[in-house]
Amino acid sequence: MSSAPTEARMMDIVFPDHTNHLGTLFGGQALAWMDKAAFIAASRYARSTVVTARSEQVDFSRPIRQGQLVETIARVVAVGRTSMQVEVELVSEDLLSGERQTCTRGRFVMIALDQGGRPRTVTGARSVA
Repeated sequence: MSSAPTEARMMDIVFPDHTNHLGTLFGGQALAWMDKAAFIAASRYARSTVVTARSEQVDFSRPIRQGQLVETIARVVAVGRTSMQVEVELVSEDLLSGERQTCTRGRFVMIALDQGGRPRTVTGARSVA
């Protein structure tokens, strides 16, 4: 029996409409990409509808500049009865040099829902590494 997928990856490019007045990725855009990746990872793990219950400790350690590629990596790292904790990081990549840097990290708590919109038991594989 195969285990449930615990990771999701997305790629985006930072265009001018994603930036603030300094030409760096707007924090709200970064959070939207992170939340979307957390949603995908948790949905694939639980094979159910999920919603974001909480975002925790999002650290913006380095700016991401216009024109850079951004890889958003989300991993399910812990599973409760109805919830999953998903760690998400944004990694910037300079398309010309190939230099990569982790710029932002955060943790999201996602809740699995039944068809009535009520929390349901997460039935994915219990061990996450």
